[in-house]
Amino acid sequence: MTEMRRVTAIRNGTVVDHIPAGHALQVIQMLRIDMTRTTPVSLVMNVPSDKLGRKDVLKVEDRELNQEELDRLALIAPTASIAIIRNHAVAEKLKVELADDLVNIANCSFSNCITKNAREPLPQRLCVISRDPLEVRCYYCGSGQDLEEIIENII
Repeated sequence: MTEMRRVTAIRNGTVVDHIPAGHALQVIQMLRIDMTRTTPVSLVMNVPSDKLGRKDVLKVEDRELNQEELDRLALIAPTASIAIIRNHAVAEKLKVELADDLVNIANCSFSNCITKNAREPLPQRLCVISRDPLEVRCYYCGSGQDLEEIIENII
């Protein structure tokens, strides 16, 4: 039996595949995708996946992700695969990699961190201590960063 395609193909844009099941809405927030935009955003959640068991898929028409967005995406979906679509064909495949240092991705959530001091203009720098489970700490104050806080503090 042939499985029916759940989302139609796009002409130009980005397909984010292999998002861990249930995390696509966080990806939309993390990538700052404007849900009031006039071009379609397609979202399929909790579909079967050989690689993950279950997964989410996101298709964003007329938008290509840049490296900074891929760095953000790596926090939520480090195993995601990215396809840049141009003229209905895959033009590029991009790999998501979680860097050891996340510079100017999100602000530290600790209210007394030195990065909150306007007289000390420092870049926002978070360090990845562990990938599985994800553990992220501020480079300056050592404060642990919760994924929800990171999403809320995206620069």
